Amino acid sequence: MMDTTPGLDLYHDGHRTRLKWHRLRLSLSAPLFSAETMAKGFAVGASMELDLRVRADGGFVVLHDKTLDGETDGHGRVRETAPETLRGLVMKAGGTPPILSEDLARLLTTAHPDALLQFDMKDDLATIGEAGLAHLQALFADAAGAIIISGGDLDLIAALKTRLPRIARGIDPTDTLVALLAAEGPAAVESALEANLAGPTEPDTVYLSWPLVLRAAEAGLDLIAICHRHGCKVDAWTFNLADPYAGFSDTEWARFSALMALKPDQITTDEAPATERAWRARITPGR
Repeated sequence: MMDTTPGLDLYHDGHRTRLKWHRLRLSLSAPLFSAETMAKGFAVGASMELDLRVRADGGFVVLHDKTLDGETDGHGRVRETAPETLRGLVMKAGGTPPILSEDLARLLTTAHPDALLQFDMKDDLATIGEAGLAHLQALFADAAGAIIISGGDLDLIAALKTRLPRIARGIDPTDTLVALLAAEGPAAVESALEANLAGPTEPDTVYLSWPLVLRAAEAGLDLIAICHRHGCKVDAWTFNLADPYAGFSDTEWARFSALMALKPDQITTDEAPATERAWRARITPGR
């Protein structure tokens, strides 16, 4: 029988936690950045994530790496490649052409009102430049509610706030916070997170690795509660079942249930349907 579990969200103690489809896929065995999966997500109102790299003309393409060799049958640096060249390439996983930003703008017009697409920007502000900012503004200024733009470069996120003020923004201070927790302890982590939340990016969502969230909680620091006090949502990334068919092992269940008790607003996963299925099996055993 075909599995019809949508992989959209989980509920615990009256709180909804969305499941975000990492890199536009529903299982680790599926191709990365699938336009077919994105269309399905738009139809059912899913939360999804993709990576964007700037190309030679200032537009963007859905790829993770700086170079074409790893993900496509092309060669060279993405930022030096023209859109017409990209359209002639094939993704190694899936055999389809790479998705360009113009494709995203067109597909967004079909999105369910609950659908949310995260643009994870893999280049910094200096690399993207004025041409890239102008391109994003021209294509996505009216996409408020349908997309959120995130990235590791806070200067880029601040610039996007000016150019696309109606588009939600996300930040990921995980690396900094992990280092601080190890070197200076929870008080330093709390101070750094508070500074990020009060900073010029004015984030809607904070992306934190789930091991960091749990390690901080064990040290007495609730990172999710801090973000919620600032009116920010939290995405805990990236939780994948070791065996999607078997469900949670006891160790995985202990970690995942501890994470859910902290009430994240979203959990990133490459196995959304399997995770939803495993959650239901644990909270309603025997069904």
